[in-house]
Amino acid sequence: MEIHDLRSALEYLETVPGQLLTTDTEVDPDAEVSGVYRYVGAGGTVARPTKEGPAMLFNNVKGFDDSKVVIGMLASRKRVSQLIGMDEEHLGLEMGKKLNKTIPPVMIADGAHVDCQEVVHKATDPDFDLRKLVPAPTNTPEDAGPYITMGLAMGTDPETGSSDVTIHRFCIEDENTLGMWITPGSRHLGAFLDKYKKLGKDMPISISIGLDPAVYMCAGFEAPTTPLGYNELQIAGALRGKPVELAKCLTVEQNCIANAEYVLEGYLSVSDTIQEDINSHTGKAMPEFPGYTGDAKPALNVIHITAVTTREHPIMQSCIGPSHEHVSMAGIPTEASIYKMVETAIPGRLLNVHAAPCGGGKFVAILQFKKSSKNDEGRQRNAAMLAFSAFSELKHVFLVDEDVDIFDMSDVMWAMTTRFQADVDLITIPGCHCHVLDPSNDPSMDPSIRVHGIACKAIFDCTVPFDLKPNFVRSQFLEIDKDKWAKELEA
Repeated sequence: MEIHDLRSALEYLETVPGQLLTTDTEVDPDAEVSGVYRYVGAGGTVARPTKEGPAMLFNNVKGFDDSKVVIGMLASRKRVSQLIGMDEEHLGLEMGKKLNKTIPPVMIADGAHVDCQEVVHKATDPDFDLRKLVPAPTNTPEDAGPYITMGLAMGTDPETGSSDVTIHRFCIEDENTLGMWITPGSRHLGAFLDKYKKLGKDMPISISIGLDPAVYMCAGFEAPTTPLGYNELQIAGALRGKPVELAKCLTVEQNCIANAEYVLEGYLSVSDTIQEDINSHTGKAMPEFPGYTGDAKPALNVIHITAVTTREHPIMQSCIGPSHEHVSMAGIPTEASIYKMVETAIPGRLLNVHAAPCGGGKFVAILQFKKSSKNDEGRQRNAAMLAFSAFSELKHVFLVDEDVDIFDMSDVMWAMTTRFQADVDLITIPGCHCHVLDPSNDPSMDPSIRVHGIACKAIFDCTVPFDLKPNFVRSQFLEIDKDKWAKELEA
């Protein structure tokens, strides 16, 4: 089945056993959607009990008779591989290869039907209210407000005219205002906004929600793999073998994803800010990917919404911040970036990369490295340093041999237990900028940390020295006839 938008992706999942759970039971978007999905399939760094499970479609959303909510579309590596048609264990490697075969997005033909503009609500309408038009869930009862967690923001560089897309958290603050958090120094839309500030002009922006999984999977690429001005939609084009279609917004000079379920149009203000929890006053924002609820920001950037356009009977797409969905969207592009960097510098040695769920897809990477001669000794550590260069938010790198399953943390810990000595195999790199959402990256944890967000990066070299490999051969079991035992192996 050809997948080109959210609806075709859902139709496909209906044909795959165990990958989509649909319910007609009424659900309250205020914390209940996430409360239910925690048990169904959130996974990731969500507090236990949780598990990997199917995506979930809620057909009956309290307060929104014409809308549905889907969550967890990408909360499984297996499901991601099925939705974008790639091998599950080598998703990062295969996506990395697509970086050399990109297909730029195209504008939909003039006069053509635009899916995302079948229904139009303008801010000038007397009853316009984001809170009644957009069924954005809250993750927990203490969230600052309803959050758009799967909103793909599109902005344009006012100097070059090049566009870029990134995913941000957007808090619905009132009937026509969004609060937008831009992680300092790491998002291209933030660089565009700085240029608009110099011009004294607000920045036209669109937020597309409910998209082809390939689009979401490519939005997680970051510099240096995708430098400022590099539009990640061209990678999605490569995944699908055809360009992503864009449409002109109706009220701002910006484009949007033509087949999105929802599009919010507006202006990102160069001067206005808002207290993130102005409605809840809990001091909390929402659960973030490391597994903790972030603090509400005292002065978020403001987007003044000018219109909301939707498909007929739209489907709001959401995710739980710390779920495996974030691991997929952030981690698999991280794997691709690391592989591309290492393969360019040290070809043929790096067999695979896994951005592990315990790090939310950002903090922990496991590199499977093969030493073929004594001259490869030490190159595994070079590969780890290249990984840090490829992805600055990475905190820990585990290096393992080719006989270790990098997707099984028990096997990785086995390698660390039997092939690692901390006094010689632990390499620490203090004083590096990592990520502000890691609460341990703070002077209160380590007096050597000067400002919040600084971390001690670490390499755990769990590989066997090349000349000692004969002493570390795993027990060799009989290779059975799998056809003979097919029935038993399927049990």
